[in-house]
Amino acid sequence: MLTNNLWDRIKIDERICHGKPHIKGTRIHIDIILDSLASGETMEEITESYPRLSKEDIFAALEYASNLIKKEQILQGYRIREESKNIS
Repeated sequence: MLTNNLWDRIKIDERICHGKPHIKGTRIHIDIILDSLASGETMEEITESYPRLSKEDIFAALEYASNLIKKEQILQGYRIREESKNIS
């Protein structure tokens, strides 16, 4: 797991890439990496298409997405509990 290294690799800056999370030192958005993986590209194919990327960058993108989903589930669970209180 890259948790200690995650923010060494990913940057969010309103002045770069319109504030989209991207790999530091590049303009490669995290969503580009995720879309490439989702379409079936291998890490090797992605790093060939984007030579400035490393496998560690791809793992960092996956970890970033995983962390977002974990937070979303917590928020979704909270909304469900709040909605169920209002229904009763």
